[in-house]
Amino acid sequence: SVTFEEYVHYAHIDREREKALPAVQKPISSLKSTLFGKKTDVVQDPPSPPTDEKHEKGDVIRAPVVTDDEWYHAGRALRTATWGSVFYLITTDVLGPYTVPWALSQMGYGPGVTLYTIFGCLAGYTGWQIWQMFLRLDSIHYPARSFGDLAFRIYGAWARHVVNILQSIQLVMNVGVIVIQNGQGLYQINSSICYVVCCIIWAALGMFLGQIRTLQRFGWIANFAVWINVTTMILTMAIVSHNPPNYAASEASNGFGESDGPIKTYGGAPPYSKGFSTGVTGLMQAVFSYGGSLIFCEFLSEMRKPRDFWKALIVAECFIYVVYLFFGLFVYSYHGQFVINPAFQGISPRHALEAGNILGLLSALIAGALYGNIGLKVAYANIAIEFFNAPPLDSRAGKLLWAGLIPVYWALAFVLAAAIPNFSYLSSLVAAICILQFTYTFPPIMMLGCNVQYYAIQEGEGFDPSTGRTTRRDQGWKRWARGFKHMWYVNAWNGFMFLGALVTAALGIYASVQGLKSAFAAGKNTSFSCAGPLGSG
Repeated sequence: SVTFEEYVHYAHIDREREKALPAVQKPISSLKSTLFGKKTDVVQDPPSPPTDEKHEKGDVIRAPVVTDDEWYHAGRALRTATWGSVFYLITTDVLGPYTVPWALSQMGYGPGVTLYTIFGCLAGYTGWQIWQMFLRLDSIHYPARSFGDLAFRIYGAWARHVVNILQSIQLVMNVGVIVIQNGQGLYQINSSICYVVCCIIWAALGMFLGQIRTLQRFGWIANFAVWINVTTMILTMAIVSHNPPNYAASEASNGFGESDGPIKTYGGAPPYSKGFSTGVTGLMQAVFSYGGSLIFCEFLSEMRKPRDFWKALIVAECFIYVVYLFFGLFVYSYHGQFVINPAFQGISPRHALEAGNILGLLSALIAGALYGNIGLKVAYANIAIEFFNAPPLDSRAGKLLWAGLIPVYWALAFVLAAAIPNFSYLSSLVAAICILQFTYTFPPIMMLGCNVQYYAIQEGEGFDPSTGRTTRRDQGWKRWARGFKHMWYVNAWNGFMFLGALVTAALGIYASVQGLKSAFAAGKNTSFSCAGPLGSG
């Protein structure tokens, strides 16, 4: 029953109030404290004046009237994040450089660098769009806490259901990709353990960690995971610059053994490319690398000043882009066609491979636990509760149901990992089906709908809080055309980008499926096999 104009009305009030909030601390200080875990001072928002009065003993005490100002400050109590802390969250969510060398080996230097640059810029653009929509539609009165909330306010309930279902699919597939990575990593360390058993071990550990229902306890662990990733990157670059590739892993994964040497790199499409499908599969790795927009709304909803989000977005996207290209070009330049996905599982000698795998296993297990926790919560809240009337998670029945659903969730991820034991093509499939939609498809079409409705509002129209009514002088095509004409070229570009992203997704799905069919036909991968997809290393 809440209209678009009502969301805009309260959002405008909150944005104006936020301008008057005092600064918490210097942004650089905030960034350092977030990255290194140091405690910082927090400046509270100005308190509201008390509304209750002193009462003598024996007086009748009436409940104090709660003013709008008090509701506002109560609602802001949990909004404390600075742009420095959000930079850390975006980086943790998005950064994943280990697929970049393999993607460059499939496309070559020129197309690879070009596409990573284009998709990096587009990811920044769609992140900006999410930020703009949030500023227009979020308020303490009607907080926007998820991607689905924005979709609902712009297009209605059907859009929220599509977003939430696809989000649930993405997160369970992400967990499946992590089970593959950890399963093949453990198999490289100890090939006497059956590969399927390796996957079962990690799925069981995920079931155990998944019993933690709140994310509070994951905070310091997630910070630790970032530094594990940095250490793994440095280790990988140091090793590849002084040692030959892991030819056994490359032959099992790519079909290139030591006899296919010497190491070669290419400026354009390599001669071993299968044309269209190889290039698109490499492209999907770029999409996979920049995926993260899915939970930007969650970050924004906890910011003290959401207007500052652009600072975190620019710094994070630039940092991620530089790390991707530096790491990818460095590793590909040394190992050429022999790089595998993920990169740290294609190094030698054996002790370095084991060290990289151990670090990677720890980092991926933490990521898997977080994805599993968030993924099941999304599915539980938006599917189990909404469609099947499941009990709330904070109730006794909800806690018991959660404990039972966690093993089911991780079992699904295990089946996915054991049935499709190919990290590169499965991650490309996840990118095409899910990640591309949240990063490149949904934001522009949502921004188009938001712009049309926002700029269609005329003088004298809008929401009146005194009557609770929304005034509109016209409806239908005339109103939509008026909204579209405002900066029509931007709206047309958003529509074009939406269609282009849909086509790219379709091509990605086709190329990933064809790649999986070829891998299975060539005998490189076998479902539920004891032999690992990369060999024993």
